[in-house]
Amino acid sequence: MAGKNPLMFDKAYVGGKWTSAQDGSTFEIRNPSNGELLGSVPDMKAADTEAAVKTAYESFKTWKATLPKERQTVLRKWDELLHKNKENLAKIITMEMGKPLPEAIGEINYAASMVEWFAEEARRIYGDTIPAPVKSKRIVTIKQPIGVACMITPWNFPSAMITRKAAAALAAGCTVVLKPSEDTPFSALALAELAEQAGIPAGVFNVVTSSRTSTPEVGKVLCTHPLSAGISFTGSTPVGKILMKQAADGVKHVAMELGGHAAFIVFDSADVDLAVQGAMVSKFRNTGQACVGSNRFLVQAGIYDKFCAKFAEVVKATLKVGDGFQDGSTMGPLINERAVEKVERHVKDAVDKGAKVLVGGGRHSLGGNFVEPTLLTDVTTDMVCTQEETFGPLAPILKFNTEEEAIAIANSVNVGLASYFYSNNISQAWRVAEALEVGMVGINEGLVSTVETPFSGWKESGLGREASKYGIEEYLQMKSVVFGGI
Repeated sequence: MAGKNPLMFDKAYVGGKWTSAQDGSTFEIRNPSNGELLGSVPDMKAADTEAAVKTAYESFKTWKATLPKERQTVLRKWDELLHKNKENLAKIITMEMGKPLPEAIGEINYAASMVEWFAEEARRIYGDTIPAPVKSKRIVTIKQPIGVACMITPWNFPSAMITRKAAAALAAGCTVVLKPSEDTPFSALALAELAEQAGIPAGVFNVVTSSRTSTPEVGKVLCTHPLSAGISFTGSTPVGKILMKQAADGVKHVAMELGGHAAFIVFDSADVDLAVQGAMVSKFRNTGQACVGSNRFLVQAGIYDKFCAKFAEVVKATLKVGDGFQDGSTMGPLINERAVEKVERHVKDAVDKGAKVLVGGGRHSLGGNFVEPTLLTDVTTDMVCTQEETFGPLAPILKFNTEEEAIAIANSVNVGLASYFYSNNISQAWRVAEALEVGMVGINEGLVSTVETPFSGWKESGLGREASKYGIEEYLQMKSVVFGGI
């Protein structure tokens, strides 16, 4: 047990046991807000991961045979325990990655909603009856779990990204081997403890922890082991491509939720106050560290100045940078120094090319990993911040003249996870929603992630879907059964 939080554990979780790395190595976890050492966890390698996959496969032999109602029961209990322990779970999130505590509590509620949803979906795995071409045959389809589902999850939503994948897999009848981010392993281990309390059997949900150095070899095992049925990954597009190549040799099931570079478009007909409200949520939630967060603000010329002024006013009035445990804090630190340097690089490039700083523009006076919420005006498409995802609290605001121009800019990148636009023209709403090359569109709405909504990307933003009634399909395979001689 690490620290004072009763849900912080300093061992990996494999086969229902708290486990050290075979070579005894560990790595440290630090609070990005103040550098405080939170503890150490096992630095597992390829051999540890192979053992976890084998354990999960042995458990799959019995878990796949459980009744959907039985899986529903334990998942409902897991959901209940998440709600019961949300304060401690949220505190772990805030310690590990810095988001304000109220926001962390919101994440736990969202994480629990995934478990509740897929507990219900466990009993809705349906097949089909298909009319046969001859009288002597009958044709049906059934769906069965794929097997051991391997997962690699990120640090920015360290609990919700786990349950969105794992609850679907467990509901389908799969077993799980999870490799959480090296920045946030304590959140994953806390979920493992509650899964055990909920009655999820040993070997069905396993957590392998590893350092940044060891992650490549662990990931390769998850993608290539003969007993691994598939890999689900949330993270950057470059890493996703590596994992897809590794998984290709074994023709594994692959689900990828990769990078985004969302456009946020405000047309002349928009309600500016509503658009600014949506922009605040879409940009500054989680300190801008969200794959669906807006990175490019495109505002039509007729309301450009009005929007910029209102946006700046609200940012100055409502955002308070500080430690996640500080009362009133609405924006925590970035995850590490590399993230801070990327924001600085994007701002400098834009300013050097003619952009103007409307708000913020640099590191916060708190120092460390804290940066100021920043708005840039007079931004053009040759600036780096419009070409690559910042993953920080930087809002570059571009001016456009026509609908066609806005769509062209929004679609000009090689990723397509989410986009947002504000308009009170119903015809325009349909045209733009259909024209945007993304998996999710928010119309007069800055937050698209709900348990009921399919979460997916187009282009290089990924493959497959999470959440919604479609999320469980990533962990199921269809079998056709043909009866003859009738």
